[in-house]
Amino acid sequence: MILMLGVVLGFGISIGRTVKAERSVEEPAPKVERASTVPWQDARLLAEVLEHVRKEYVEDVSDKELIEAAIRGMMADLDPHSAYLDREQFNEVRISTSGEYSGVGIEVTLEKGAVNVVNAIEDSPAAQAGVLAGDMIVAVDDVPVDTENLNDTIDRMRGESGTEVKITITRDKTVEPLEFVLERASVQVHSVRSALLEPGLGYVRISHFSETTTRDVERALSALKKENGAPLTGFVLDLRNNPGGVLEAAVGVSDIFLDDGVIVSAIGRAADAKFEMDAQAGDMLEGAPMTVLVNAGSASASEIVAGALRDHQRATLVGQKTYGKGSVQTVMPLSNGQAIKLTTSRYFTPSGASIHQTGILPDHIISEEEIKAADSRAPIFGKLQDDYELRIALNLLTQQSTIRQSRAE
Repeated sequence: MILMLGVVLGFGISIGRTVKAERSVEEPAPKVERASTVPWQDARLLAEVLEHVRKEYVEDVSDKELIEAAIRGMMADLDPHSAYLDREQFNEVRISTSGEYSGVGIEVTLEKGAVNVVNAIEDSPAAQAGVLAGDMIVAVDDVPVDTENLNDTIDRMRGESGTEVKITITRDKTVEPLEFVLERASVQVHSVRSALLEPGLGYVRISHFSETTTRDVERALSALKKENGAPLTGFVLDLRNNPGGVLEAAVGVSDIFLDDGVIVSAIGRAADAKFEMDAQAGDMLEGAPMTVLVNAGSASASEIVAGALRDHQRATLVGQKTYGKGSVQTVMPLSNGQAIKLTTSRYFTPSGASIHQTGILPDHIISEEEIKAADSRAPIFGKLQDDYELRIALNLLTQQSTIRQSRAE
C-alpha cells in the first residue's frame, strides 16, 4: 500500500502495520462484567458454524486455530486498520512505538533482488564492526538471504543481547565475501535525521513517529543551530512516505513549532477516545519560515502534524496529496499475551476538518509528471541534486526567508 526505501534489518516492522495514529500500548485493564451479553441466537450461530467446520472441513483444524481465525475475521471486517495481533505482531508494535530492539542495527533496502545496506545505525554492533553503506548482505548464519521472505532473515538477525550472529556480505572492489560475527545488543532506532542544507536553512526528515521522535527532533534542531552558529532562518520538515506511528509523538513534534492553539481533537464512543490536545508556549524556530514535504505515503500521524502546522499558518505544505487516514487505533493487550489493534477515534485538524479518505492537499502541488520531467532520482537524504521536491521546498523557503528579513529591516 505504501512504499518506503528501507527497513531496519533485525527490526522487521511491516509498513502496513504502522500506518496509524496509535495510542500508547496499554496494560490489560481489570475485567469488568458487561451490562449486556451476546444474544443467545448469535452465540448459537457461531457455535453451529464452528461445529460444522470441526467435523466436516476437508482438513483437521484445532479449536484454537478456529477461534483465532474467527477473531481475525471479526477485526478485519471492521476497517482496514483494526487487527488481531499475535505475540510476534504485538512485539513488533512495541518495538515500533518504543524505538528500541535487540539486534545488530543495520538499515537496508531491497533493490533488484538484493539486500543492500543503507546505513549502519550509529554505535550499533554493525557500525562498530565496520559494516558500510552499500554493502550487500548475502547470508545470515550461513543461511542465504531469501528476498521473498525478508522477515525470516530479519527474525534471524534478532535475538537476546549478548548472543552472536554471523553476517556475510559482498562489497565493491572486494573479491571474496566478508564475514562479520556480531554480538547482538540493545539498539536505539532513531526516526529523525537532520542536515544543514545551506547556511541558516535546516532540514529534518522523520521516517516514522515513535516515543523518541519528539526528543530527537528537539536535539536535531539544537544541533543545527549550533552548526549554523546562529538561529535558523528557515526550515524544511520532510514527512514523505512517513506512515505514521504514535499519536503523542505527532502532537509533541507539532508543539515544537507552535506557541498555542489546538493541535488535534478526536471523537469516539469511549470516554478516553474523546480528547483535545493543545500546544504549549515555545517555538524552537522563533517563527522562522517552514515548509513541510508530504506525499501519498504521508499518513495518519504525519497528517496530524501537517494539518496542525498548516491550519495555524505556521508552515507551507509542498508535494502531493496525503494518504487520508483520519482515525486513531488503540493497542489493547489480551489475557493470552496477544492483543487487538482497534480503531477508537476519528481525529480532526485544528480547523475542525476531517481528512479521513480525503487527505490534505498541499499549498504547492508537485505533480508526478513534473518530477519525471525533472528526471529526479529516488530521494537520498539531504542530497539536493537528487531530490527535485526538496529543491522546490528550499526555493520556497528561501523566498519566504528573504521576505521576512526585508520586513524586519
